[in-house]
Amino acid sequence: MSTNATLSEPQNLNKEHDIVSPEEWIAARRELLKKEKEATRLNDLLSAERRQLPWVKVTKNYVFDAPGGKVTLADLFAGRTQLAIYHFMFGPDWEEGCPSCSFVSDHFDGTLPHLAARDVTLVAVSRAPLPKIEAFKKRMGWRFNWVSSYRGEFNADFHVSFTKEEMAQGKVDYNYTMQEFPSAEAPGLSVFAKDAAGGIFHTYSTYGRGLDLLMGTYRILDLVPKGRDEDGLGFAMEWVRYHDRYGTNEFADANKPYWPETASPSSATCGRESAEARA
Repeated sequence: MSTNATLSEPQNLNKEHDIVSPEEWIAARRELLKKEKEATRLNDLLSAERRQLPWVKVTKNYVFDAPGGKVTLADLFAGRTQLAIYHFMFGPDWEEGCPSCSFVSDHFDGTLPHLAARDVTLVAVSRAPLPKIEAFKKRMGWRFNWVSSYRGEFNADFHVSFTKEEMAQGKVDYNYTMQEFPSAEAPGLSVFAKDAAGGIFHTYSTYGRGLDLLMGTYRILDLVPKGRDEDGLGFAMEWVRYHDRYGTNEFADANKPYWPETASPSSATCGRESAEARA
């Protein structure tokens, strides 16, 4: 099948931009730099406000399947006091994980030692049974810890998995609002802290576009002339493939459970949230 619907095609970019002298370019760049610095300052203030959010004590005893056996949420901290969990879309009956979540996760391994140096452990959690997770993880060549919440309540409690009954209602509770969502699994990032007495607290969760900050690839694309080049696609990230499948339309799940209805027939990946709730 053709992948032309999602490939970014070469084009003559000069037709779309003014060509100016170096002096004029420097002047324009300085004006943009003022806005960039203001955005950086505002982001720093937002980050500080995020850290001041109140915490919620975790009272459930969440248990996960890990390569070494059963582990608890406390075990996932791995001796540190801060834990970030990526909610990876991989349903129990899926043959492989979501392509977009795979794109996000391609950015994880290089961060692990740096996060550990700042007292942070990063773990992925999915509802798929552990053997499926292990097989897919091996194929993708990842090293980060990835455990299964199969048959547990963890995903539902953090609003990243939805029952058939919830899906049948037309809207689900995702990203702090009731909205349409194309899949029974959804992506997110949840953060936890552990105190000296062993108490665990939920400090933050982000979903949808809030996950953009995890993707360095997007940060680079945002700097180049064509940007993310997603405006003409059926939905954002329609172009994304598994890193070992670019140039193909090979997906193990024939029904493409991560595929929103707005996707073109020649592609498939997850829609992170509905258009009405996209920010």
